[in-house]
Amino acid sequence: MIRAVADNDPNVQRRRLKTALREHREHAGLTQRDTAAALDWSPSKLIRIEAGTQGVSVTDMQAMLHLYGVTDQDTAERLKELAKASRGRPWWHEYRDIVSQQFATYLGHESSASALTAFHPFLLPGLLHTQEYAAAVLSVLRNPERTRRIVELRTKRQQQLFGDPATRIKFILNEEALYRWIGGRDTMRRQLQHIREIAGRPNVAVKIVPFSAGVHSGLCGSFTMVHIEELNEQLVFLESMNGDKLIRDSQADIELYDSHVAELNRCALASEEGDALLKKQSERLR
Repeated sequence: MIRAVADNDPNVQRRRLKTALREHREHAGLTQRDTAAALDWSPSKLIRIEAGTQGVSVTDMQAMLHLYGVTDQDTAERLKELAKASRGRPWWHEYRDIVSQQFATYLGHESSASALTAFHPFLLPGLLHTQEYAAAVLSVLRNPERTRRIVELRTKRQQQLFGDPATRIKFILNEEALYRWIGGRDTMRRQLQHIREIAGRPNVAVKIVPFSAGVHSGLCGSFTMVHIEELNEQLVFLESMNGDKLIRDSQADIELYDSHVAELNRCALASEEGDALLKKQSERLR
């Protein structure tokens, strides 16, 4: 099933499209060489399309679907919609001056995620931030305009992510983040209340790793894992002062972060205990 294309990144749409086209070609029993010859294309053109490195026009799409024997009108229209979306601008285009190449690639996957897990060792994960909290954290940049735009982008990311109830979301917090006053007492109280509201959603889990867990692998740094089920893709995004890093081609590295998540889950408090801790700390800040 092809997911709806609204508000998603063109690069991800291109990857969805190339996966669907390859599946239809294979179902028709055609090789890439057979297809290129039948369409009077160079083999390299089809290879680029199926690799997701080249877009496909609606005219070429119609020729491919005819060759592959795709007669279902709904399927054909959805593939044409993907082809058009793959040539558009991503939703974050207006923020391209504050987005690194690695982060840009990640953003497209984030808005298409079927599952997401975020962890930070001493602050709250960015996708949980209220605007107040985010502005206070980013005040270290000493650039009010840049801070404003980053906060705005972060808010739109939250709207993208939380707007899809089908996306399974997990936030893992270190207990330390609940006690670090960012922006003052009132800002922290509203931030903790916000977390409790988010945690009340049926598709969101908030886990807290207590001080008593001692040393654990999460202390090595923050990370966000994204899984796109329909593409069978998983990636890890790392953000640091030294630059952003995206891991998606190294299965060994992805499995390492899978093991980090498993360890953090083992260390975390039960959901009821975590919520009680959030409530207690929020009330202390009144």
